[in-house]
Amino acid sequence: MKYYIIAGEASGDLHGSNLMRGLYARDPEAEIRFWGGDLMNGVYMDNEGNASRQGVHGGDGKSGGLVHHYREGAVMGVWEVIRKGGSLLKNVRECKEDILAYGPDVIILIDYPGFNFRIAEFAHGKGMKVFYYIAPKVWASREGRIRKLKAFVDKLFIVFPFEIPYFRAKGVDFIYEGNPLVDAVDNSPAMKETREDFFGRNSLDDRPVIAMLAGSRKPEISSMMPVLTEFARKMHSIPQYSDYLFLIAGAPARSIEDYSRWLDPSEDYIRVLFGETQSIIRHAEAAVVNSGTASLETVLFNVPQVVGYRVNWLTYVVGKHIIKIHYISLGNLCIDRLAFRELIQDDCNADEILKEVRALIEDRAYRERMLSDYAEIRHLLGGTGASQAVAGAMVDILSESSSPGQ
Repeated sequence: MKYYIIAGEASGDLHGSNLMRGLYARDPEAEIRFWGGDLMNGVYMDNEGNASRQGVHGGDGKSGGLVHHYREGAVMGVWEVIRKGGSLLKNVRECKEDILAYGPDVIILIDYPGFNFRIAEFAHGKGMKVFYYIAPKVWASREGRIRKLKAFVDKLFIVFPFEIPYFRAKGVDFIYEGNPLVDAVDNSPAMKETREDFFGRNSLDDRPVIAMLAGSRKPEISSMMPVLTEFARKMHSIPQYSDYLFLIAGAPARSIEDYSRWLDPSEDYIRVLFGETQSIIRHAEAAVVNSGTASLETVLFNVPQVVGYRVNWLTYVVGKHIIKIHYISLGNLCIDRLAFRELIQDDCNADEILKEVRALIEDRAYRERMLSDYAEIRHLLGGTGASQAVAGAMVDILSESSSPGQ
């Protein structure tokens, strides 16, 4: 089978890479062409065993491989969409042309709805089969997109338990096999390494760690870095925390230049590490996390956290009027209550974060209640093997539809 996968963000790259492993395992003849990132490209290269094919970037349009890296197109918020609208439309046009040249058996769309719904409508109109993996968050906002799911998508694959009754009530056909992040965390090298491995690899003294995750997109980083570094300086100034390390997880596809304007070389207790996100979380005493997949990873790593979320004022004002959920973090949504605090917009400031992180460390009862809620969230997300199960279901559907008489 020929698969065309589109992931437009770091989280989509993670889930896409695990899905690709499952597809290669179930369909040894699979040929996969994709928009994604380094993780998906790594799986492709492992399967091909031929480094010369890395990153075809268009090529003849007829072979597998990476077409477009997500760092070239990921946007966040109303202003970013307006500012980069021209390049986004250009990417949509190039994607459509590439799909036609490749001629896949199926298009697999991973989240990234602003882009992927355009491709779903196009592919459906060309008579191509369309799967949507990691449902667009229509339960949070823009519920009208459900009509597009019904009209342009052949099968929806959801990953959160609270989505089951929602999509069932909306009459959307779906498959639920659990959440792939459970496998991504449980099989992570970070779960197997020792503290000595981590600190030695990064030339760090083994000291208590506060993890700081500013997000993966440039606007997120620009919004969160001033707050995170101010928080770190204030906490470091307290004698009992003066020996702590404040480790910033450098996002995939970003560089030190995206962070350096907020860093002072003399403050060696604040460090940015790239390629170490899961290890930073794993070995932290507490974490400050920009809302998103990372906050759910932090739950699965069993590290107490506070979520901080800031965006530009236009995105915030628009969001307040269209977002209809009580919580912004996936873990809190799973249990429909606050397992951990969410500091949003003006509440996301250095003083509030400092107060919450100190509570996570100093208040043992508070910490234990949070970890108990984490156990409930993990249970609700299901067991292991979600990516393999989803890949298997996709292959089965395609095999049935291509069988004689179908």
